[in-house]
Amino acid sequence: MMLINLVKGSDLCDWLISPRFRLIKFVLAMVVLPLSIATAAYAQSPTSLTKSIKLPPGFHISAFASGMDGPRQMTMSPDGTLFVGTKINKNGKVYALRDTNKDGVADQLMTLSSELSCPNGVAFNNGSLYVAEINRILRYDDLERLLPKVPAPAVVTEQFPSDRHHGWKYIRFGPDDKLYVPVGAPCNVCEPSKKIYASMMRMNKDGSKLEQFASGIRNTVGFDFHPQTKELWFTDNGRDLLGDDIPPDELNCAPKAGMNFGFPYRYGMNVVDPLFGWRTPKDTTFAPPAMPLDAHVAALGMRFYTGKMFPPQYQGNVFIAEHGSWNRSKKSGCRLMRVTLDGSKALKYEPFAEGWLNQEKQEYAGRPVDILVAPDGALLVSDDLAGNIYRITYKKP
Repeated sequence: MMLINLVKGSDLCDWLISPRFRLIKFVLAMVVLPLSIATAAYAQSPTSLTKSIKLPPGFHISAFASGMDGPRQMTMSPDGTLFVGTKINKNGKVYALRDTNKDGVADQLMTLSSELSCPNGVAFNNGSLYVAEINRILRYDDLERLLPKVPAPAVVTEQFPSDRHHGWKYIRFGPDDKLYVPVGAPCNVCEPSKKIYASMMRMNKDGSKLEQFASGIRNTVGFDFHPQTKELWFTDNGRDLLGDDIPPDELNCAPKAGMNFGFPYRYGMNVVDPLFGWRTPKDTTFAPPAMPLDAHVAALGMRFYTGKMFPPQYQGNVFIAEHGSWNRSKKSGCRLMRVTLDGSKALKYEPFAEGWLNQEKQEYAGRPVDILVAPDGALLVSDDLAGNIYRITYKKP
């Protein structure tokens, strides 16, 4: 409380939350982050990289596709075509992959478009591919039947902000057949100037009736719906500049609309933010995370395991792709984590696949982004640094 009062009364606090300071941090992040990633990465072939990944007994990892340009979110059509978005600012690509001979390796790779801006988000619904750029969502109708020909997209909506800071989208259709679209905070930490920021939005598939489903979400780039309860679960990245070990990233659960998950006033298990806690609106109730995750691991894609290939103890587990830290003094994350549940209660958070980060050299060989459960029960994992998509399978030892 003393710290909060001290900061509240200082000129430093006003400067730290000023637009000028946020601009300085943004520029530094845009310059330093790409350099830090580039110098940390080291080249490996897909085969040698997969040999370095450690998995529980009986699990195996192989390259499903390689040589891609920053693969990010994945979605699969009922006929088995895997669509993959990217976070490329200009000339962004969307890929279509097919494993026609069912040998676990993609043998057809098509580039649907190379003229989009951060087409990170992809979702398939009723024969159409939805692609999310920074401020708009496109729809490619009857796409799978027309491939390799690609129809001109229809613009579903252009209602989203154009901010690039946390502006890339991860999209998914919910059990209510509405399209869920998160909008990140346009800053490291700030009070959003518009209600749409730092929230989870949803809308009809034609772009109508855009509404806020949940608020207080700094930046989620991965979510799924519980296979039994249909509740929304999502990862959220904690803020920077509070040290190496706080705040935690989060795995959250939103069983109903209207919940507030704390940003920028609270983090973790309702810990008061030192800069913004004193600004908390009166009579505001914050939802704590279902599971606090490790700090700065950049928890991104997450999926409930609904396949039949893995052993029974993995059924209904949450798998999380941790992209890895970018400004921690010692790198963390860069792995797949497993969260076990008892109904809707998260019980345990533990590593499932590790090896993309060389701890001794503090170098990234790859950075996991998204997870998808394939029809045969295998896990597909995208890696935007190495340009690969991996396939994780299980066979009883």
